[in-house]
Parts: sequence; C-alpha cells; structure tokens
Amino acid sequence: MRTLCASTLIGEFFVIGFAGLVAMQMSDLPTATIWIVSGTAMLLSVLLCGMLTRPGGIQLGWALQAALIASGFVVPTMFFLGAVFAALWWASVHFGRKIDEAKARWAAMAEAEAA
Repeated sequence: MRTLCASTLIGEFFVIGFAGLVAMQMSDLPTATIWIVSGTAMLLSVLLCGMLTRPGGIQLGWALQAALIASGFVVPTMFFLGAVFAALWWASVHFGRKIDEAKARWAAMAEAEAA
C-alpha cells in the first residue's frame, strides 16, 4: 500500500506546484499567500509519504485530497484534478491493502512449505 500511496502523493506534489503557478496568474490573491498555502500542501504531500504506515497517515492523506478539491475555488481546474487524485488515493489505499494481504498470504505459504 505504501508504494502506491506514495506515488500518488508525489504526483500531487507536482500538481500542487503547477496549480500554484496558475493561481499566481488567475487569482487576485497575494503571491506570498499562494506560495505559503501551496508550499505547505507540497511539504505535507512529501511528509505524508513517510507517515503512511503510522496511525493517522491515511486520514491525513484524505484531508489533503479534500484540500486539493477545495483549491478549485481558486483554480477551477483543480475541482477536476482534485477529484482525479482523490480517486487515485482511494484506489491506492484499497488495492494497496489487497496487495499487502496477498503478500502476507504468500509469505505464510512459503514459510509453511519451508517448515
């Protein structure tokens, strides 16, 4: 699960950065405000890559997805991109858990065969 989720978060890192550049051109918000918000979200996406296996890591990822969708109020395209990344996040968590369960079953079968 960690690999799939981390890949999604790294993709979001770049999308958030590009959305910050677009927001500078499209919005009346001060540039400093845009980069404080974008930079914080980018930092959070990278830090979450290391926190995925800790308690609350997945929930923080969901909060980031909600924030990404909400950023559509500043850059309207982000409504769509946020929804796409929320779907990718769901798929990463859902299928990542299935992969982890399958790996655990295979490891248990290999251990049983070795014994």
